[in-house]
Amino acid sequence: MRTAYFDCFSGASGDMILGAMLDAGLDLETLRCELAKLPIHDFSIEVQPVNRAGIGGSLATVVCGESHHHAHRHLRDLEAIVQGSGLAPVIQEKCLSIFRRLAESEARVHRTSVDAVHFHEVGALDTIVDVVGAVAGLELLGIERICCSPLNVGGGTVRCAHGELPVPAPATAELTKGIPVYSSGLRAELLTPTGAAILTSLAIDFGPLPTMVVERIGYGAGRKELPVPNLLRLLIGESQPGMAGLEHDSVAFLEANIDDMNPELYDFVMERLFGAGALDVTLTPVQMKKNRPATLISAMCPVYKKEDCIQVLLCETTTIGVRWSLSHRLKARREIHEVRTSYGVVRCKVAWGPGEMLNVAPEYEDCVRLARETKIPLKRIMEEARHLAQQERSRVTPSA
Repeated sequence: MRTAYFDCFSGASGDMILGAMLDAGLDLETLRCELAKLPIHDFSIEVQPVNRAGIGGSLATVVCGESHHHAHRHLRDLEAIVQGSGLAPVIQEKCLSIFRRLAESEARVHRTSVDAVHFHEVGALDTIVDVVGAVAGLELLGIERICCSPLNVGGGTVRCAHGELPVPAPATAELTKGIPVYSSGLRAELLTPTGAAILTSLAIDFGPLPTMVVERIGYGAGRKELPVPNLLRLLIGESQPGMAGLEHDSVAFLEANIDDMNPELYDFVMERLFGAGALDVTLTPVQMKKNRPATLISAMCPVYKKEDCIQVLLCETTTIGVRWSLSHRLKARREIHEVRTSYGVVRCKVAWGPGEMLNVAPEYEDCVRLARETKIPLKRIMEEARHLAQQERSRVTPSA
């Protein structure tokens, strides 16, 4: 599996991520062609070789026309730019996710709504280009799996549109919740909100260098001269063959023991958890102290949704505490495939493993709807949908 590992020994920013990819072999003209698909003009991206504390790297610079300087934008403006572009849907989806996380972090810091957030520096054109360039660049490099070291945030204070702020900046701190961070003691902002948003949105693991055969190494340079090399190192190569064909990510795992709540409430609690972003919720009967029967409620959610799900558990149940941990997942790649049965159209979830189809699951709600409309047994509809999906998808490769 084509793997990229970002070594953030001196933090990360949007332009450092671009510089590292270009230094590792990303073609500048090809990247420019991708960025030209944005419905905005009067900008260019340049790259130059630099030396930082004895190590060579590439400094990427977004050059903006006067019309873009100090632009203040809302999330809807950034979404309109991305959605109005000619970028591939997968690139658009990832960019929109990054911009939404930036807006959510700013909203939490300033105690306002996502729609009311003025992005200031984050909305400036160079940051739009950093985000879109990073996502598009990783696609152009054929990266299938993105990993990252713990994030060096720096220290001291930084001056921005809101004045003098502590490092990490409040928005950066929000974006790194649930992610391993540290400070090397250097009094400088090493991790910017844009860099944090890109890496925490795209990376599926934060830790030491994974087992991989390294083929390319690139260094993206920061703008400041620091006592240490102000560089972001990117290593690209193939991870161990046994992991090929599987997707990797990290999720927050929440749980609480409850022995004093009306069981009728659990249905509503589960509904609220899914509404808050939970990926899965389970209820398990357990025995507590003095052999009291109780229920263990467990929820799995994206790391950045952890706070929302914990809030639901504290507000909607009788628990007074929630345990949480970071869990790593290996999962089959999934796709939704529609089949036309004798009774109507059914969506099927198809799971792919290393080079083969692992499972086909017809969408239950689709099958129930058809069973009610046609008076045909539900199991017959599900069996036909599964059979058709297996036949049709077996004729394509897993990557198709």
